[in-house]
Amino acid sequence: MFYREAGDFKTSYRDDNQTFPIKFDRYRYYVVLAVAFGIIPFIINDYWANALLLPFLIYAIAAIGLNILVGYCGQVSLGTGGFMAVGAYACYKLMTAFPDVSMFIHVILAGGITAIVGVLFGLPSLRIKGFYLAVATLAAQFFLVWLFNRVPWFYNYSASGQINAPERDVFGIIITGPNAPAWATYLFCLIFLTACAIIARNLTRGTTGRTWMAIRDMDIAAEIIGVNPLRAKLSAFAVSSFFVGVSGALFFAIYLGAVEVGEAFGIQKSFLVLFMVIIGGLGSIFGSFAGAAFLVLLPVVLKLIGVDLLGWPTDIVAHLQLVIVGGLIILFLILEPHGLAQLWRVAKEKLRLWPFPH
Repeated sequence: MFYREAGDFKTSYRDDNQTFPIKFDRYRYYVVLAVAFGIIPFIINDYWANALLLPFLIYAIAAIGLNILVGYCGQVSLGTGGFMAVGAYACYKLMTAFPDVSMFIHVILAGGITAIVGVLFGLPSLRIKGFYLAVATLAAQFFLVWLFNRVPWFYNYSASGQINAPERDVFGIIITGPNAPAWATYLFCLIFLTACAIIARNLTRGTTGRTWMAIRDMDIAAEIIGVNPLRAKLSAFAVSSFFVGVSGALFFAIYLGAVEVGEAFGIQKSFLVLFMVIIGGLGSIFGSFAGAAFLVLLPVVLKLIGVDLLGWPTDIVAHLQLVIVGGLIILFLILEPHGLAQLWRVAKEKLRLWPFPH
């Protein structure tokens, strides 16, 4: 079989500690990147970009950020929608105040501003945890939505209270506004997703990730052996909020173009990203991708089958989606707490040991 470690010799510590120790995994990773960057931009259209690819790329960044906080550090958060709103409004203010600055800089700075806000709201995690921390982050969600609704400065005193992304370009190619081509918006989001995934993967495999996991598994024991809980928890909130802020900026500027905070970044958005992490798998970067892909693809598949083929009413299909998601969350929490990522790991292990799977 092709999925084997036999003959794949490691001659250095760096080779032995690489992310993909099996050659097939490394080649698969390069093939996926080659297809994503070299083929899809030439065949993409507006429907595929708006219905599947852009939501997947943006929600995957948000899921990676939340997974760092919840899956790796064990700090429960229900304020993802609010932090996405911080990234969106920060990006909007930067775009209108500094129109000549590159969009790459705007999105990165929006993530940095969200990281600062995330650290401020992460301070209660030093005293509380579990259910009480979830309530504190939920309060942050409602406070941030209220703030962006009630302070006109954030939406530049617009009469409608809505923010609209002005048209911007990168290297002469428009990437925001109604005239932006699908391939350009796709590539812009893909670059950020690739960078965020690589950064998250390296952080979680290094010293920082080990301190997060030590806090998650047993914070008192971690503190006894020398882990600084202040630094570990606040760094997790900062990194998580940075990724979530980047996703919020992309969600506003690249995907929607115009948002109203209560509709676009309400509590439903926080639960949606949390469901992606639960279904995909806690403590797994791949699980963030899998959960985002599943929940982005599910409504499209249900619409094709339920509405287009079977002729069901749209509201019935929408309710069916909620039932399916709720049922899957219950099943995964009971039968497979590590989600789709664990199923993928088990399948790869059985393939590696074939024809003697255990």
